[in-house]
Amino acid sequence: MSIDNGQELEQFLTEHPQTELLELLIPDMNGMLRGKREPRGEFAKIFAAGVNNCASTTLLDSKGQTFTYVDYGGADGDPDAIGVVVPGSLAPVPWASRPTAQALLTMRERDGAPHFADPRNVLARAVQPLSDMGLTPVVATELEFYLVDDDAGQVLPRAARIPGTGLRQEGAQYATLDDLQEVDPFLHELAEVCRAQNLPAGAALAEYAPGQFEVNLHHVADVALACDHAMLLKRAVKAVARKHGMAATFMAKPFAEYAGSGLHVHLSLLDDRGQNVFAGQSRDGDFSDSLRHAIGGLLQAMSESMAILAPNANSYRRLQPQLYVPMTPNWGINHRSVAVRVPLASGASSRFEYRVASADANPYLVMAAIVAGVHHGLSRRIEPGTPVREGEVLEEEEITLPRYWEAALTAFEKGALLPGYLGEHYHQVFARCRWEERDRFNAAVSDQDYQWYLRGA
Repeated sequence: MSIDNGQELEQFLTEHPQTELLELLIPDMNGMLRGKREPRGEFAKIFAAGVNNCASTTLLDSKGQTFTYVDYGGADGDPDAIGVVVPGSLAPVPWASRPTAQALLTMRERDGAPHFADPRNVLARAVQPLSDMGLTPVVATELEFYLVDDDAGQVLPRAARIPGTGLRQEGAQYATLDDLQEVDPFLHELAEVCRAQNLPAGAALAEYAPGQFEVNLHHVADVALACDHAMLLKRAVKAVARKHGMAATFMAKPFAEYAGSGLHVHLSLLDDRGQNVFAGQSRDGDFSDSLRHAIGGLLQAMSESMAILAPNANSYRRLQPQLYVPMTPNWGINHRSVAVRVPLASGASSRFEYRVASADANPYLVMAAIVAGVHHGLSRRIEPGTPVREGEVLEEEEITLPRYWEAALTAFEKGALLPGYLGEHYHQVFARCRWEERDRFNAAVSDQDYQWYLRGA
């Protein structure tokens, strides 16, 4: 297996000659970055030949433990695969106490074949049918998160203070610039970190809850790169928040009384001439039938995709009516209460916004589910049904998507669409691992058990 990332390393060390350490990062199925730290003397070897890494790193539960329902990490003796540096991912770590760099890894077998459980490789497989059609997705993500404080052992959203007092500002205070001003030192340093790490971060917005924010990333014509950006932005947000005496969380629903946090994906599609195939006119609006068919496929795939879009127990607490969280596979034009929104855009900017996934989801797997739905819809010319029109009031929100973890896992297991895109083996392994994490979560005795049942039972 031949790897040639030496020129990238050489250029980086010329620009950052004091670098002592290299942090190697790989996402697991939950979208959590795992990895190892290597000293300067190992850099050249890693970039020339890769680095041995436990293959089970990509198959861990939310507590970093291996599973017993699958033969990976335990029964198989936890063999190594080869971690190969993702080209272009080498960047400084500005928050580190010693001069440190970071790079993403992708996992390969010893013969060079892609390791089946690496989320990046799952995405590459899922997007290949679109590539075979001569189509290139152009994508961007929007990530919502909370800044939180610890108040006498109670985790609270970091609500802005009323100027001149120590009182917390109540209410959602959506799009309030005062809230951005209060955390401006954090946002300023985050912007500097993003520039240093080549993360194309754009607008910052105070979201629909105290202490909740959103950072948008710019569009790129590479689905894996867009997911890299999302993963590394989450890492940067958490690290910079910690420097400023706060914590940041991308939990889907950290507070029962406030809005959940989502991962929204914008996608357009270019043909081999660089033309946006979503541009044009159709009976539904200022966009082409290709966009309508893509949305039709997304809506058909949505129920069986929920186990990916909402990956853990907390994810399903976000699925509540009247909080801009889609509960049914619908679509609409300039309407934020639907699952797939068509923004006010035309021509080269024609696109859809996929609004179902929670912020704690693995972006590579979310993107894999999305491109699978798009290809399914385009190749079969699937009709999406009647759109929700701009300004239309949805008085009684229909709930047809799996709203609970067990229902989502069942729909995923029984699904006939995703196995062909994710790979049947990965599809089976993912389902078994998620069921086991569900069982582990349900077996835990929580504080809620004590509060509700300890005295009265």
